[in-house]
Amino acid sequence: MAWEMNSDRPIFVQIIERIQIDIVSGKYHAGDKLPSVRDLAAEAAVNPNTMQKALSELERTGLVYAQRTSGRFITEDTKMIEELKKSLAREKITEFFESMQSLGFAQDEIISMMKEVGEGETA
Repeated sequence: MAWEMNSDRPIFVQIIERIQIDIVSGKYHAGDKLPSVRDLAAEAAVNPNTMQKALSELERTGLVYAQRTSGRFITEDTKMIEELKKSLAREKITEFFESMQSLGFAQDEIISMMKEVGEGETA
């Protein structure tokens, strides 16, 4: 099944984000081998060149590394993965707060509603 892509942002950026989420969510673990460029491109329904560009950028950041004859692997630096997870979470929280503030809610109202919803889900 093709990955969901939006036309509002470059495809390779969305691929990077998707792979980052797959890593921090545990789909890929530290040290895991990634599927080939062709396999990932087919899965995402994108051009292999676009997938290559995204993977090259992930290599540049150190999240992914290549072994000449074996393919690409997820970094074994679990601290880097954990920091990425926290960074992505902060971005989502910031976006959420900005959206709620644009609706006219104050920060304490937002936090109060989050607690209500959280308690409702666990009860």
